[in-house]
Amino acid sequence: MTKIDEITQALHNENADAAWITTPLNVFYFTGYRSEPHERLLAVLITASGEKTLYCPKMEVEEAKASSFDGKIIGYLDTENPFDIEPHTFNKLLIESEHLTVKRQRELTENFNVTEYGDIDQTIKNLRNIKNNDEINNIREAAKLADKCIEIGVDFLKIGVSEREVVNHIENEIKKFGVSEMSFDTMVLFGDHAASPHGTPGDRTLKDNEYVLFDLGVIYNHYCSDMTRTVKFGTPSDKAQEIYNIVLEAETEAIRSIKAGVPLNEIDKIARDIITNAGYGEYFPHRLGHGLGLEEHEYQDVSSTNTNKLEAGMVITIEPGIYVPGVAGVRIEDDILVTKDGYEILTHFEK
Repeated sequence: MTKIDEITQALHNENADAAWITTPLNVFYFTGYRSEPHERLLAVLITASGEKTLYCPKMEVEEAKASSFDGKIIGYLDTENPFDIEPHTFNKLLIESEHLTVKRQRELTENFNVTEYGDIDQTIKNLRNIKNNDEINNIREAAKLADKCIEIGVDFLKIGVSEREVVNHIENEIKKFGVSEMSFDTMVLFGDHAASPHGTPGDRTLKDNEYVLFDLGVIYNHYCSDMTRTVKFGTPSDKAQEIYNIVLEAETEAIRSIKAGVPLNEIDKIARDIITNAGYGEYFPHRLGHGLGLEEHEYQDVSSTNTNKLEAGMVITIEPGIYVPGVAGVRIEDDILVTKDGYEILTHFEK
């Protein structure tokens, strides 16, 4: 079944007339057209019969036509109400309840004569959860470029360099390899500053004999990578190296357990038990990982409360960490493709 077929099937299951999809990345997922509309309306309407209509600002119509979208395109002026251009009457409409504003829902009710609403969110999450070959290849390339970013950053390390300088160097140099956008704000943290899991790179300068934490990703053909390495600069303290070895063991054993059919909370437990049994449980304050695709954080999460099972075609991160204030912060993260019989590690920079 195609992506559109999956939506129409959901519409039939819910006895709904149409789906109204408005998250820009989800619009791209179903149309091949990507745009950041800001305050303007961007949406794709999919009816139970499979008809597709893209709503976008008139100034974007030509770009939308140049995309892979093969449905109807409705372009509107800033001075127009896009709902007035083509009237509809829908008894039941499925919407992205996690994205649609109350104001836009009121406009739908008034202009499309909607009497009942349902949610399409989980259907879309389930679709995006399983990647096709093209998506996997894009993520694989994004992962290779993330490896290159780490290499660039490590080669630039020297006593006295600041975290912000390393970030700027990585992001400037990776442009030479065709990268125009990072998945998220690049993180480079030195020594005990890395004990803040989501610290902000600043003027902290590198000293000898401490760890450097890199957390970064790039976007390749709209798909993200997300990886973390904590690397030695000189010889860190015995306590810091002990922490590193525990995190590495936790990540290694969690990855080894990955294959289709394994519950996600079991993967989390393997890593968390290793860290807890080593006496650092209170210093591991986040879930083990998350889904990866068009966004750096997407469905599903690898956590102690998620009993869903791994499926072939999922791409997840595994990223245990230990953060001890005043001592060190260590996190190691890889992007993992789930296969029927196991896994493929997509990020390869040495650990």
